[in-house]
Amino acid sequence: MDWTTIVVALLSMAGTAATAAVSIKKANNLTLYRLEQLEEKVSKHNNLVERMYKVEERAKSNTHRLDEIVERLEE
Repeated sequence: MDWTTIVVALLSMAGTAATAAVSIKKANNLTLYRLEQLEEKVSKHNNLVERMYKVEERAKSNTHRLDEIVERLEE
């Protein structure tokens, strides 16, 4: 084998390795970003669920109060 062939092969290998490393890094960063966005959406959803639970409890309480008022008025 000629030394120029070896140098070209080593340079090709280094370029391929560098490209692969950059691609993996970019893909990892994109995955992390998307995961953060998903966590934020889940957090907002969970907050909404908690708020809706409180609203439903208040609605039940208000319904009971209205029923009591109606009963008093009918007496």
